[in-house]
Amino acid sequence: MVAESNNYFARYEEPLQGLFLFLRKLILDKDPNITQTMKYQMPFFCYKGKIFCYFWIHKKLGMPYIGFMEGSKIDHPDLVSEGRARVKILLLDPDEDIPVKKIDDILTMLLALYHTDEKLRKAVQCMSRRR
Repeated sequence: MVAESNNYFARYEEPLQGLFLFLRKLILDKDPNITQTMKYQMPFFCYKGKIFCYFWIHKKLGMPYIGFMEGSKIDHPDLVSEGRARVKILLLDPDEDIPVKKIDDILTMLLALYHTDEKLRKAVQCMSRRR
């Protein structure tokens, strides 16, 4: 998996390669429960095994973006859905400074959502057992 991941990033030239590598580190360092995997020949990041976000290049705009799997459940002015039901994306300009604070804020919001969903799921399971 590590080799496949490294091959994915190596196929891009700068500044894209540096952008993706920086984002990978930023995301993985955010929480010890976030892991990276490769699906559909692209890097996905999972939180406790659930897909959290991924990297891709926008087909029409040619810009890199981070896709957030439960992005539709949070409100952030820079996230766009483009008609997607669950996913919202954050477009990134590789020639501009990386919006670290913005990305960190979005990651924090999503982690809070995943924590809330996990607590709710456990409460429902507990209530179901009592019946």
